[in-house]
Amino acid sequence: MVELSKVAGLIAPDPRIFATFDEFQAIYRAAKACVTRREHLHRLVCEVVEDAAADGVVWVQPHFDPYAYPDFGPAEEVLELALAAGYEAGARHGVGFGLTLAAMRHHGPKVAVDLARFAARHAGRGVHAFGLAGDEAVFATEPFADAFAIAREAGLTAAPHAGEMAGPASVRASVYRLGASRIAHGVRAIEDPHTVELLRERQVSLDVCLTSNHALGIVVDLSEHPLQALLEAGIACTLGADDPLLFGTGLLGEYEIARTAVGMTDQQLAGIARTSITTSDAPRDLIADATQRIDQWLTNPPTGSAPHR
Repeated sequence: MVELSKVAGLIAPDPRIFATFDEFQAIYRAAKACVTRREHLHRLVCEVVEDAAADGVVWVQPHFDPYAYPDFGPAEEVLELALAAGYEAGARHGVGFGLTLAAMRHHGPKVAVDLARFAARHAGRGVHAFGLAGDEAVFATEPFADAFAIAREAGLTAAPHAGEMAGPASVRASVYRLGASRIAHGVRAIEDPHTVELLRERQVSLDVCLTSNHALGIVVDLSEHPLQALLEAGIACTLGADDPLLFGTGLLGEYEIARTAVGMTDQQLAGIARTSITTSDAPRDLIADATQRIDQWLTNPPTGSAPHR
């Protein structure tokens, strides 16, 4: 980011100085403003894959909006640029790559519908899911139902953010109105037993981000994070790094925090890893290979990395 800022004639923001979600979003926008050339985006995507591979990831599927880079050409070209970079880096590091096209709440439902139609045209060709990001406490979920209906009709996974800055009602709306089968965060569902039961009945998985929840004040103490309670309630959960630039933790770090701060056993961590791949949009052969390797780690771990039972 510092290097790209110099090229753009900007001053790189300190990515770790924020206390609220609004401040977090402001830094995110400042960091994005540093990406001013097509080659910058190519490098960014390649390094996302490279970092993920270093953490043991086998499938990476970032949230992305090709309309967010109008200076780089038409959205189709920007999408192809991101996919080409992801495939190139994935082949180099042995990582599968795809994209979730994500609408921003503050852009409104009409823009989300346009993006959903774009995503639908590219479904199965590098685009696997449709998401929704931004401040759910300010922008309600229900108005985006039409966009998600278009995406689901095209066979895309419905994977919005919910249950982070707003409570269980946002999670329920994501399930009932958006048809979500996977929710980014969703941890505040634990505040309402009926919402927990809904997630269990519909088999909706939650992509949990421990460090993010702590940094943004969703939980005060990681030892009290609801991940354990959600798992005990029968909710399928995964671990995600959310935004390593701003939160300072990659995926491997999230697993280490889950073990040391949340107190999870290796059987639980292996279960989360298995859920993360079986609920993903990865190809079937990749899923089969990854789950087999997870089982092997539990039964016959490599020297120096014996599971903690």
